[in-house]
Amino acid sequence: FLREIAAPAASGHLAFNLRVCANAMEMSRRQIKDDPPAAAEEHARLVGLLHAEGDLAALNTELCRRIAAGEIGLETPGLVDHLWAVTLAKLAVDQPTYWGYRAALAERAAKD
Repeated sequence: FLREIAAPAASGHLAFNLRVCANAMEMSRRQIKDDPPAAAEEHARLVGLLHAEGDLAALNTELCRRIAAGEIGLETPGLVDHLWAVTLAKLAVDQPTYWGYRAALAERAAKD
């Protein structure tokens, strides 16, 4: 309704705000649908990567600490794949039509 009826019927700043609202609602829908499975996958990768337990926030904090301390880096098996997976999952929610996201998906699919 907002994108197809209300925004085209409005003009100026109101039309812009209606499109922004429609985009925010669509992003929220993707977050509700896509984030739980992506978060579970991220959690599982972190448990394997860090050989540690905890909730997702604690594991991400530990990952950041280890990277900052130089304990792990891009040479660490699984880290680059994890970082790409997290980035692509976030972009799937935030910017699914972004050309860079689409290109990265195509590149990863070609490798598989």
